[in-house]
Amino acid sequence: MSELFEAVDALVASRSPLPPPEERKRLRQAHGLTLDEVAAALKVRRATVSGWESAKKPTEPRGPEREAYARLLKQLAELYPAPSAMEGPTDPTVPAKLTAPPAPAEARTPSPGPAPEGAAPPAADSTRITPDPPPAVPAAAPRPARTTGPSSTSRRPGGKKAAPAGTPTGGTDPRFENGPLAVVDVDTDGQVLAYCTGGLVLDVPAKSLPSLVEWTLKEAKLGQPRLSGPGKDADPLLVLTEAALKRYGLPTTLTEEERLAGRIPEGHKVIKQLARADWKLTKRGFGPWARIYRPATGSERACVQLCIPSWHALDSRHWGHAAQLPPAELARVLGVYASRVMTPRGSTAVTGLELMTALHPPTRASEPDAGGKRHSEHNPGSLGKDPVDCAPCEAPDGHPLLKDLPRFHVRGPGEKLFEEAYDWARPMTDAECTLRHLVGIDVNMAFAAGANGLVVGLGAPTHVKNPVFDPKLPGSWLVDLSHVDLSRVKVGKEWVELDGSLLPSPFTPKGDRPEGPAWYATPTVAYAVELGYEVRPIEAWVRYDNGRYLDGWYQRLRDAYLATMADLGVGADLPPADFLAAMDGYRERDPELAIVVSAIKATVKGGLGKLRERPRGEGWRPGQPWRALSRPTWRPDIRAAVISRTRINLHRKIVKHAAFTGQYPVAILSDCVVYAAGGTSPLDFLPYREGKPLPGGFKLGINPGLVKHEGTQEVLWGEEVRERFDAPDLNLARYIKDGTVTDIDDGE
Repeated sequence: MSELFEAVDALVASRSPLPPPEERKRLRQAHGLTLDEVAAALKVRRATVSGWESAKKPTEPRGPEREAYARLLKQLAELYPAPSAMEGPTDPTVPAKLTAPPAPAEARTPSPGPAPEGAAPPAADSTRITPDPPPAVPAAAPRPARTTGPSSTSRRPGGKKAAPAGTPTGGTDPRFENGPLAVVDVDTDGQVLAYCTGGLVLDVPAKSLPSLVEWTLKEAKLGQPRLSGPGKDADPLLVLTEAALKRYGLPTTLTEEERLAGRIPEGHKVIKQLARADWKLTKRGFGPWARIYRPATGSERACVQLCIPSWHALDSRHWGHAAQLPPAELARVLGVYASRVMTPRGSTAVTGLELMTALHPPTRASEPDAGGKRHSEHNPGSLGKDPVDCAPCEAPDGHPLLKDLPRFHVRGPGEKLFEEAYDWARPMTDAECTLRHLVGIDVNMAFAAGANGLVVGLGAPTHVKNPVFDPKLPGSWLVDLSHVDLSRVKVGKEWVELDGSLLPSPFTPKGDRPEGPAWYATPTVAYAVELGYEVRPIEAWVRYDNGRYLDGWYQRLRDAYLATMADLGVGADLPPADFLAAMDGYRERDPELAIVVSAIKATVKGGLGKLRERPRGEGWRPGQPWRALSRPTWRPDIRAAVISRTRINLHRKIVKHAAFTGQYPVAILSDCVVYAAGGTSPLDFLPYREGKPLPGGFKLGINPGLVKHEGTQEVLWGEEVRERFDAPDLNLARYIKDGTVTDIDDGE
């Protein structure tokens, strides 16, 4: 009888109810799980799990896999219940429509309806409905008149107009219903006000900085839910204007000495106030991005972060004129960034690195032990909580691993991994000089696209001698690639003849052909094999513990970028001519959202750069460790792999384009490529046929990995500046945007 019962149970389990594919994906992502992790747990292929979540052509699990999958989804649904229709969207990239402050009389006429809400498509080449370019966005409203009431009065003034596109609001989490941050200012009546996201304004009763911190944690309801199941909620962020600094006894600007130190003196009266109230500062002290906290008790955190724009917290290279914005508008800019990327934790570079950790926390809670107690354990797929040494070839100059080298020794390619972006140019041919224009195209979010799907090492490297190359194994390989001849390469399955003298080598940043054995990251060596050539590594440092660590990071930043560009009227999958037209002047449609776009791009590049952060003063000397080495996220191998793959992705498109059109680049700088053309538009040399691009070549579009128009100059301009500086190889890609050349190109 028991066998019959088991058979019946198995039959019922084989039909276990499952939520729709979209909900399956939501639950997995809510817990920070990758497709690989779910596939490994259920002992199926990654593609199988992807098919179960597919919105277009979903597949259904069968047999014991279905029962296990249903059990997983049921447990996740208990942790992350779906919001009701009344609660609105849970995707922070889709702003809710809430009332906003009314526009002043002199503001531009508001649109009849809300601008499009740019929810990002699920993949770089997926389709989406293309919105029309939004009309002018109403200007921010003047601060409402002071209201009377309780000590923490909230008000959302104005009529029932839709908030401007991209305006975030508080989430559905009641702990953080007022959003992730507030800009604290003082009005002409002396009332302290906190400008939150979505047009909300709070009266602030705090008379001192310690009481402001207390108020923020107890009454303000600011913060942001964690991005991953095992992670931590984001601490509330307060942005202090100059008026708020004066109110709370802080300087409005830093002296030169304080600026260089990155903090105000330890003996400052406000720091003493905090100490008397039992508040602490992190090791970086009270600077432009200060963190004020008390040691955690249990799972409760007591921490508030400050951002001080007048102390140069918002670098103008990445945040434009954000520091000069009125409080409500600054709250909007930072709020959009926080809702779509994460609450800023410092510079865009710091935030880019913190986003990696937030999506893959180093530890998680274990299953209960015999006594019902949970313990902290390693979180699979993360970099862990302890730093690991890099390979000697991956170590930058001055690293402790190299302390035994002679003092003035210069490492060559056979000793040092040197994976960097392109900086290459060549003289133009006679045929190119007969054309009238130089047209630059730029790869959107190139380094983010290079990170997408990339397998990187998670743990320490293993040294091997005479290894057989494995393109799926991340690491650094010492191999001679000087035999790869670009005059004859494989493109797909076919061998093609090219003019190799007009192409940069894919193996070096300067485009020079290698002269012997050198260290390369896995994507570079794999490309040599793809081109049709045999490789025989001499030695390697490989990482057997590996995974697609950056996938979630890429997806988060991609979605943020696409959603914000959609708000600016540039949607995905626009026809080529319409895309170029939409990109023309997109920043002027909403300068505030344009700031967010710049900050998102800087988050990508800065976050990757932080993976190999160098010493920053600190009295450091060569051979000694520096502060960044103590981080698990100090991983120069991951940075090298992303740059390698980004450069290879670009070279692959260049080769495909040359094989099909006979056209070769004149200059390349990082993700910008310049071609000679008969017209001023990319459409004058990109081989579109009936609106379709060359498969595997350059494609116009806003998705990461696709290209946009960078700039156009005349061929005569290029020849003139090269002659003026007596530099036939001057990199014209550096100046193609506006044509301004102020001095000789030094490669920096």
